[in-house]
Amino acid sequence: MKSPERHFARAPGKVILSGEHSVVYGAPALVAAIELYTKVWFEPIHLSTGLQTAFADLSQGQLYPLKLLKTFKRTMDERFDRFVRGDLEVQNILQRPDDLAVYTMSALLQMLPVPGGMARRRLPVPGRLHSTSDLPLGAGMGSSAAVIAATIVLYEHLLTHPQSPLDRFEQVRFCERLQHGKGSAIDAAAVVYGGINRIQNGTVSAPDTSVMADRLKDEGWYWVLGGIPTASTGECVSTVRHKFGTDQGLWQAFEDCTNALQSALETGGCPKEQLRENHRLLRRLDVIPAAARAFVAAIEQAGGAAKISGAGSVRGPHAGVLLVYLPEIEAFETVMRQFPDYRWDRLTITQSGTRLCMAGQDIAASGGLSGMGL
Repeated sequence: MKSPERHFARAPGKVILSGEHSVVYGAPALVAAIELYTKVWFEPIHLSTGLQTAFADLSQGQLYPLKLLKTFKRTMDERFDRFVRGDLEVQNILQRPDDLAVYTMSALLQMLPVPGGMARRRLPVPGRLHSTSDLPLGAGMGSSAAVIAATIVLYEHLLTHPQSPLDRFEQVRFCERLQHGKGSAIDAAAVVYGGINRIQNGTVSAPDTSVMADRLKDEGWYWVLGGIPTASTGECVSTVRHKFGTDQGLWQAFEDCTNALQSALETGGCPKEQLRENHRLLRRLDVIPAAARAFVAAIEQAGGAAKISGAGSVRGPHAGVLLVYLPEIEAFETVMRQFPDYRWDRLTITQSGTRLCMAGQDIAASGGLSGMGL
C-alpha cells in the first residue's frame, strides 16, 4: 500500500457555530472548518478487475467491478428517487459506506466535459481508492461531505480538469443528498472553502472572518464528542420539519440568535449568552438527548456555555459533537473529569478548504490544479 503522504486529497471537518436546523427554514447559519481531515488517494493495480475501496475505520472494503461502474450512478439515483417518493428510508439509500465515494467518482466522470474523451477512456482504471479520516463518523462533523470533496479534487487531478470552488460546492451538495436526503450547504461550504462561512437560503458569504477567527483562537473553545447519534441527520431534519416546520416565530428566534452571536464574535463581545440561548432554542426542538443536556448543564454550572453542533438526535442517548465555550481551563478540565469517556480537543480553525497534497506539501485546490502532479 502506498503511503497517503506521497499524494492525496484532503478536506477538513466542521463545527456549526449556530443555525443547525433553522438554516432549512431560511435563517442564517455560521460554520467553521476545523483542523481534522479526511484524506483520499488512489493506488493503481492493473491486474485487478475493478475498483477496490480501502477506507480505514469505515468498512471492510468493497470491490466495484469496472464494467458495472458505468451504471452505478444510475442505480444510486434511482434509489434516491425512491426516497423522494417515500418508498425508501433515507438511511437505506446507500447500501454500504463506500458507496458515497464511488458515487462521487462516477458522478464526476459523467459531469466533466473532457475534450476528446481521452481521460474518460482511461478512467476509472483498476486499483484501490483509499481513505483515512481524523473525523468521527456520523458525529455531525462533516465526515461524508469531506470524503466527497476530497474525492472530487483527487479525480479532478486524475482527469486533468480543475474546477472552480463553486462547482465543487454544488457537486458536494449533489452527492451528499444520498447520505442525508438533501445536500447540506453548511457542510459543503466548510469542506470546500474552509475558514468561517455564513449560509442563508443556499448562499454562502464570508463574515468578518479575520476578527471572528481570532476570537475563536482564544482560550476556551472546544469540541466535545460524547457519542454517535442513533438517529441520522435526515431522520432528525424530517422529525423537526413535521413538528415545527411552520413555526415562523421559532425560526426568527434562531435567526436573531445567530446574528447576535456573529456580532459578538466580530466586535469582541462575550458569546456566552448567545450560545446559551441557542441551546435553549435547540431544546425546544427536542433533538438533545438527556446525556447531552446533562453535559451542557455541567458546563453552564462551571460558568461556560455549550450547544450541539449538528442535527442532534431524536432518539438514543447521544447527540454527536458539541461546541463548548469555557475560558477557565481548570473549570473545563474539572467538568471533563465527570465525563471520562468523552473525546475532546481545542477548537482549531483552518482557513483552507479541500486541497491536493503531494510529497508532504499542501497545494491549494481553490487556486486551480495547474502544476500539480500525482
